[in-house]
Amino acid sequence: MIVQLPDSAILDNLHIPGISLPGNIFEKRYIACRSREKRIYTDEEVINLPETATSHPHYPEWIIRKRSSEKLHQYLTNKKKPLNILEIGCGNGWLSHQLSSIPRSKVTGLDINFTEIQQAARVFNGVHRIKFIYGDIRSGILYGRQFDIILFAASMQYFPALDEILELSLEHLSPDGEIHITDSRFYTSKTISAAKQRSYDHFRSLCLPEMADHYFHHKITGLDQFNYKVLYNPQSLINRFMTNPIPFHWIRIKKDAI
Repeated sequence: MIVQLPDSAILDNLHIPGISLPGNIFEKRYIACRSREKRIYTDEEVINLPETATSHPHYPEWIIRKRSSEKLHQYLTNKKKPLNILEIGCGNGWLSHQLSSIPRSKVTGLDINFTEIQQAARVFNGVHRIKFIYGDIRSGILYGRQFDIILFAASMQYFPALDEILELSLEHLSPDGEIHITDSRFYTSKTISAAKQRSYDHFRSLCLPEMADHYFHHKITGLDQFNYKVLYNPQSLINRFMTNPIPFHWIRIKKDAI
């Protein structure tokens, strides 16, 4: 099945492969969840993210997302070299848009959520350094392509197996490239059960308990087999006593040293 765009939407920055995706059920549940959480944004709101009105129900969250995106942007800018960046699970594309301002960067946003990635392509259609792809990296859609930076920003929790998605991502990483995980929580053996219950209770409160089948909780020890470094640890003593700390780990993964 080939997904067709409406005739009125001519988007030259969106690639739609001639394949069907297994994410239709997920997308319906995900969009329903986002809608009930008031996380569906207008085009005008998306183009301004992470800036939001102080009256917005998720304003405090966007303050955090802004801080983490600025840290990432500065880190990548300091490399002072061309970067080919892939954002996996880019959603409405706001962060891909932010990263496209890094000098000499090229950004590819990838997502299986057609509703949001179509919006991303529409909103940022005039930004020549961004391309969006409707698809799943696990389908082989990026076969043969490599990137300097592969980013999971608030998306790792939608992948059931941490090791599998990271091993696959490493295959698409340039020899000196880096994988970055931001805005997703990691847990310990002591905290993971309570976190799963909180998530289930949240989805049940939205009358969408089935969404829990698509939301996964990963242990920090799941990274032990990889060449990783914690660039920001929300549990460190200094960060715990900061005003409005970022509550998420920032993880960097490189290929194993030869």
